[in-house]
Amino acid sequence: MSFNSFSPSRPWFNRTIAFALGIVLLGNAMASPTWRDEVPDALVVGRGEMRWLGFRIYRAVLWGDRQPFDPGSKFALQLTYYRSISRDRLVNTSMDEMRRIGSAPRDEVGQTRWRSLLQGAFVDVQPGDQLTGVSIPGYGMRFYHGEKQLADISDPVLAKAFFDIWLNEKSRDPELRSQLLGKSP
Repeated sequence: MSFNSFSPSRPWFNRTIAFALGIVLLGNAMASPTWRDEVPDALVVGRGEMRWLGFRIYRAVLWGDRQPFDPGSKFALQLTYYRSISRDRLVNTSMDEMRRIGSAPRDEVGQTRWRSLLQGAFVDVQPGDQLTGVSIPGYGMRFYHGEKQLADISDPVLAKAFFDIWLNEKSRDPELRSQLLGKSP
């Protein structure tokens, strides 16, 4: 076969290019949704920083689809980390806070199930990493590392308990809660 047989004037060449282009476009259309696809009309409700003993731990931004914030609608909580934190530490701290607030299961089986779900939803984070949780009312939540989906958890009770870490009146950091809800600068 000579080089001239690969000429763009050949019908098979045009069909091959069209087919390849179609595959690329289909792949893009079928790409995993990002957290922004989950909350397409996202507005910043509020933002603040979590500090512990004066050290910055993460920057938090609460995104909602309406003002004032409605916890019964779809929303996203995005954390951008200033420090390296292991997945195990994130899971343990989340479970501790849900128990402290009073929303974690009281039985060992329920706590083990929740711990396992969160273990699959988190990753070790480094400075600059973003983890975003999306609350989906009546369904549960999805987690993203940057734009990559990490987990899809269909447990609305766990979802409420998890986001209550920041949004409940018993939150460990009332100032951050107030900032996230847009009630203080």
